[in-house]
Amino acid sequence: MKEGESSSYEKIRSMTTLKDVLAVATSFEESARDFYTALIPKVSKKFRWLVEELAQEEQGHYRLFTDLAERGDIADAIHAEIERPVTDGKFADAVMTPDLGEAPDDQSVLQYAMGREHLAMTHYRSLADNTGPGPIHDLFEYLANEETKHKEALEKLYYETIHSGGV
Repeated sequence: MKEGESSSYEKIRSMTTLKDVLAVATSFEESARDFYTALIPKVSKKFRWLVEELAQEEQGHYRLFTDLAERGDIADAIHAEIERPVTDGKFADAVMTPDLGEAPDDQSVLQYAMGREHLAMTHYRSLADNTGPGPIHDLFEYLANEETKHKEALEKLYYETIHSGGV
């Protein structure tokens, strides 16, 4: 191996295409939507509204990605390479969702949702930071902000639930 080859190899490995990023993000949102939808009849009635809302939000994000992928005006941008976010592996792994059982407790549901929102927030923020101006950057910026709001709302609900003796 010649001098500089290792760093060149690492540079290549650190890159990905927006097409690949969008494919993983679409799968991430789809798996979350399906997970929350399947969870609706299993959670307590007290938290059913929350899981229904989470499923709807994930469906909205899924739709944003599928609509974006179908736009002809971004075809060149989709093939552009960007730096792979440090969260890429964890984000891709999160497509696999946990089994919370047939009667998950409210605390477990909230903890899972907060973790997922935090991962999405961090990942989308990194992607927004690594893309140039345009619809893809705007989408990642929007999603990072949305996930931040969702995470904060879930944290507030978690605090209220735990400290009010609800769980």
